[in-house]
Amino acid sequence: MVVDVVAAELDSLHARVGGRFTRSEPRSRAREYVSGLVAGLERKNGWTLAERAGEVGPDGMQRLLRRADWDIDGVRDDIRGYVAERLGDRDAVLIADDTGFLKKGVRSAGVQRQYSGTAGRTENCQIGVFLAYASHHGHALVDRELYLPESWTGDRGRCRAAGIPDEVEFATKPRLVMAMLERALAAKTPFRWFTADEAYGQVKYLRFWLEQHDIAHVLATRRNDTLVTTGMRQARADELVGTLPPRAWQRISAGAGAHGPRDYDWARVPIRILWEPGRGHWLLARRSVSDPAEIAYYVCYGPRRCTIADLAWIAGTRWRIEECFQQAKNEAGLDHYQVRSWRAWYAHITLSMLALAWLASVKVIAAKGESSTAIET
Repeated sequence: MVVDVVAAELDSLHARVGGRFTRSEPRSRAREYVSGLVAGLERKNGWTLAERAGEVGPDGMQRLLRRADWDIDGVRDDIRGYVAERLGDRDAVLIADDTGFLKKGVRSAGVQRQYSGTAGRTENCQIGVFLAYASHHGHALVDRELYLPESWTGDRGRCRAAGIPDEVEFATKPRLVMAMLERALAAKTPFRWFTADEAYGQVKYLRFWLEQHDIAHVLATRRNDTLVTTGMRQARADELVGTLPPRAWQRISAGAGAHGPRDYDWARVPIRILWEPGRGHWLLARRSVSDPAEIAYYVCYGPRRCTIADLAWIAGTRWRIEECFQQAKNEAGLDHYQVRSWRAWYAHITLSMLALAWLASVKVIAAKGESSTAIET
């Protein structure tokens, strides 16, 4: 029964994206590709996926990524719509983050020695910037962009050799996130909050853009970030928090973690003297229970009536995108690709996201089945 449900859900998802393929051959091969990505293969590349599909060589799978006529961005949009349909909730959170893909050589699009949070150090890698969708139903990746360093966009010959279109210019990671959020807004994706780590939260033009679009957010920032207080003076985040009395702190759980509830002490300080009607601005602080000197800071904007517990919960949801990366890499072959070109990277990553969305939907269906069984019992 479970196998039938899983296969039926893949059939439904494949039918949804089927119109993005102009020919039946790449359409059916895409289904085999996605099925292979979630199979228990040690490595998920053109050779192993082709072998599992009963093909004699990897040419067909490679052609699917490199040259086959299908609308990759259209499939991306279908994934976002599918996730919103299966996991959608008006209180959902959109989460931005990037992850590294370690590579050898210098020809893969966007590769260079750069810091990778995945490795925790500077490595020769590509960096993908992603947007995740998280609700109480589950979570999945819904958008992606390949970050191109200026060393690439300043060398059009190198870009052309990697298949990067001439119109693609340098864009910072926060601006890539803004483009993905614009697509989510245009698609009327249901969500209430946005969150990201300090690599994005400390970027003031991103915070300004979010306010312009009235996107409520909880963004991590650095302790030395300068903020405008309600008294119209500038102060560092750690200075503002350092003046809080002991009674300002509340013990709140940021959600369940791998080792139980993630309990912290939280406090917030109103900032910005000018608040829009119904909206507020706060500096949020999270203090470790075991080490009070360990404090994290967040810049927040949202409904004026939201509580400190609401903000703490949103801050805690950021880790859901880390879970997405882990699941996508371990269960959907996100980092198993062996391609160099711009188009092939987007093709593989998009199909891996589709596989992850399929798995997330199956979990929702399974949970509903278990719930129904429990009620009947």
